[in-house]
Amino acid sequence: MDSSSSAANWNHSFLYLIFIYALLYFLHTQIAHRLLIGHAPVTLKKTSPNLPLRFRSDGTFKILQVADMHYGNGGLTRCRDVLDSELAGCSDRNTSLFLKRMIEAEKPDFIAFTGDNIFGPSSTDAAESMIRAFGPAIKSGIPWAAVLGNHDQESTMNREELMSFISLMDYSLSQVNPLAEDPLGEWMQDIDGFGNYNLRVYGAPGSYLANSSILNLFFLDSGDRETVHGVRTYGWIKESQLRWLRGVSQGHSRDPDHSDNAFSPDKPPALAFFHIPIPEIRQLWNKDIVGKFQEAVACSSVNPGVLQTLVSMGDVKAVFIGHDHTNDFCGNLDGVWFCYGGGFGYHGYGKTGWPRRARVILAELGKGEKGWMGVERIRTWKCLDDEKLSKIDEQFLWEYHPS
Repeated sequence: MDSSSSAANWNHSFLYLIFIYALLYFLHTQIAHRLLIGHAPVTLKKTSPNLPLRFRSDGTFKILQVADMHYGNGGLTRCRDVLDSELAGCSDRNTSLFLKRMIEAEKPDFIAFTGDNIFGPSSTDAAESMIRAFGPAIKSGIPWAAVLGNHDQESTMNREELMSFISLMDYSLSQVNPLAEDPLGEWMQDIDGFGNYNLRVYGAPGSYLANSSILNLFFLDSGDRETVHGVRTYGWIKESQLRWLRGVSQGHSRDPDHSDNAFSPDKPPALAFFHIPIPEIRQLWNKDIVGKFQEAVACSSVNPGVLQTLVSMGDVKAVFIGHDHTNDFCGNLDGVWFCYGGGFGYHGYGKTGWPRRARVILAELGKGEKGWMGVERIRTWKCLDDEKLSKIDEQFLWEYHPS
């Protein structure tokens, strides 16, 4: 073999080795990690820099309530109960656009989703539907929290899995079930349902109460469906949940931070959020309300004593619910306001010609010699999904009057 032939063979071998090395490098960097199980990149849950929840420097705290999104599979999920002129191209995307518009227009400090966030029978993958449903809230970076309705678990995840997943989503403050003291000072571990938790809202930055919680947000799981004496009915809030709620409320009354608050009762005011209405709301048919009472109250045949519990606690000033989409009224029962959010989502049933809507809640601080103090008033209104996001039915829910 002459020297030129040896050099050619060496060159071919060298080029072959270079090719093999390049192929191995490509496989290692571009493909191999996708073939490994349990070695996916670790991503951390994103949290808002505006935590803990607190009032703004202008003395306000605004909540956007989103009731009954009924999200399905996005653009493939058709709208219900809209005008014929609106039907073409109408889908879950209309729900997402409405949520985005509300966030941009109202600039809430917190978003509360009050159940039936997804419509299980129309969701082929519950996790994917929830990611899309909560997408505009996540993209905004605003803290948010959710409870479950009676349709969320009808897809590919049960209620515990759903709340666990929601609690891990970016900017979510949702919890599955925290430990809390009951009225006897014992730690409760077995609370019915998934999604019973309390979020505290602190005073305005730089104020006398900047490090004190002056508004509480209670979230409760009202269940889905149950059978009582062989008859199918809706779920209800159980005694273990009410015992937990009483314990948390009593704990707030013992908080020494509120001993010198010019605008606070014995304990800070609270708002409650859950999905299925309580039976007493039917009584509001013959009482003064603000808004529309357009359908029968769909609730459990069991009355667990929620109203009596809230009245005895004294701190819950208003409750925000969903479930009955074409009811959007607020009515007062024994000093506690009960307010429907009104149907938000386009895949949920509604009323043709009656715009989808959202509820806004605004808490305002009082001002004293030391600057911003505790909560002085709470008011609410609704916004319609029309060209102007029309604001309707503004009303006061509570105002502090020192005794």
